[in-house]
Amino acid sequence: MSARFEEIDYSPTAMGDISLRRRRDPVSGQDVYEVKLGDEFLMSSLFTTGEIELARLGLAKLPGEELDIVVGGLGLGYTAQAVLDDARVRSLIVVDALGEVIEWHRRGLVPLGAQLSSDARCRLVQGDFFAMAGGAHGWDPEVADRRFHGIFLDVDHAPDHVLHPSHAALYLPAGLRGLADRLHPDGVFALWSNDPPDERFLTVLAEVFTDSGAHVVDFDNPLQGGTATNTVYVARK
Repeated sequence: MSARFEEIDYSPTAMGDISLRRRRDPVSGQDVYEVKLGDEFLMSSLFTTGEIELARLGLAKLPGEELDIVVGGLGLGYTAQAVLDDARVRSLIVVDALGEVIEWHRRGLVPLGAQLSSDARCRLVQGDFFAMAGGAHGWDPEVADRRFHGIFLDVDHAPDHVLHPSHAALYLPAGLRGLADRLHPDGVFALWSNDPPDERFLTVLAEVFTDSGAHVVDFDNPLQGGTATNTVYVARK
């Protein structure tokens, strides 16, 4: 194994083999952390702007103090940390389907792991975000049917490019209405997507939420050169 590349952890899961890798970027000389599920790259610490903007844009729509937030998808933790960087946030629950990913943070194997795990406002919960959204109990194992001020989701590649077929129902009107029921009045749902804004999904959002729109997030792409984009959908109840 080259000193420029290290597989930090590898585990077979029900969703496929997941691995955490670290490599030395030859240009910057910095360590880059990457997550792969099977043959797909899920996340890289080289590209975090979209994940951070998911939190920032969602929180920007929320008035008031003492905010309770739930994040679907832990990954390398950049969305979660951006939520906690807002002093108005009282509590954060981060739901991830893979206990292996949660353990990376608890063991300090990823750059933000120790910081997230030691923040008293933050709880990392293993579970299926999508099943819990439609379940009788909800996302908080300790409080049934708890409502939140913000629900921020970063799991699938896009509303029509899901990691598992069971996720697709959430992006339909009935699924989004169920999700909206778990928001306080004036609560916000924000969604990260790797694809450009989807007019069909914007139409669905407009059926369910009072105010909704899509934000295109630009960021530098040192691998391919030039600029790349993500989309963040933001919808208010």
